[in-house]
Amino acid sequence: MFKKLLLSVMVLGGLAAAGMAYWARQPIFEAGQPLPFTIKAGSNLSSSVQQIAGAGIDVNPDLLALLARLTNKGSKLKAGSYELKPGTTPLRLLTQLVRGEFAQESLTVIEGWTFRQMRLAVAAQSALKHDTAALSDTELLAKIAPDYRMPEGLFFPDTYLFAKGSSDLQLYKQAHALLLKHLQQAWDGRDASVPYKTPYEALIMASIVEKETGRRADRTTIAGVFVNRLKIGMLLQTDPTVIYGMGDQYRGTIHKRDLTTDTAYNTYTRPGLPPTPIALPGGESLEAAMHPAKTDALYFVARGDGSSHFSSNLSEHNQAVNQYQR
Repeated sequence: MFKKLLLSVMVLGGLAAAGMAYWARQPIFEAGQPLPFTIKAGSNLSSSVQQIAGAGIDVNPDLLALLARLTNKGSKLKAGSYELKPGTTPLRLLTQLVRGEFAQESLTVIEGWTFRQMRLAVAAQSALKHDTAALSDTELLAKIAPDYRMPEGLFFPDTYLFAKGSSDLQLYKQAHALLLKHLQQAWDGRDASVPYKTPYEALIMASIVEKETGRRADRTTIAGVFVNRLKIGMLLQTDPTVIYGMGDQYRGTIHKRDLTTDTAYNTYTRPGLPPTPIALPGGESLEAAMHPAKTDALYFVARGDGSSHFSSNLSEHNQAVNQYQR
């Protein structure tokens, strides 16, 4: 009798194990949009599986908890925001929770944006935790790069992936670290003839090049023009620096009085580079600043199609201005 009972228990146990193994490998759902859910910090296994089921995910929480215990994963689940994709099995779901494969969000920082525009974009990203919202630019910079006075130009334009609920401070730190990496790499490989004394001066030049043209083919030549001017002590006379110095007073049009009104960024009234970058330069502008074209051009004017006409003397430049702008 005892042997029969033991055999029955073994058979039932084997069937239960087989059934659990089969269930664990079946998709929770097979088609449709990913389903979001969140495991709150401090949740135990029982609470975690209930939160998953409570988010509308059609999985038996008791079986999921049992599977977690059988696979020794019950105490290893990580809190955070997740997405359950079609085709995910209960076993794969537990792996996702143990590894902390959080739902990924993204934010794209555009080349040529000012830091102010970047802050607005970060503030508008609802998937971020806004730990820096109440901080001034100075206070924010002190937490990221205290050796700098101004944040302009110190963040690399790129698309950043982050887990939902991540701190915006971490995104700023990541963007700054990436900028420093690209800047140092470009500086280490720079043309020996460039006149910049520091990587920061090169970053300032890159920001000017970034704002002067979006045309890849013209970047190095524009950098060459400005380098030529720096070397002979000629004013840079670049409108984007004037516009940056105008701040909120700029309304889309630059007038002659703006070119003669002195600010720290007016390169029509002050020699050399402005005191800080005027935008967030991308990798191509950094490379152009470090490897300017060898050219005798000292002037350029926009043709109106996105390209520029370059001139080596003022007479030729004035003719180009008449042709393309007047």
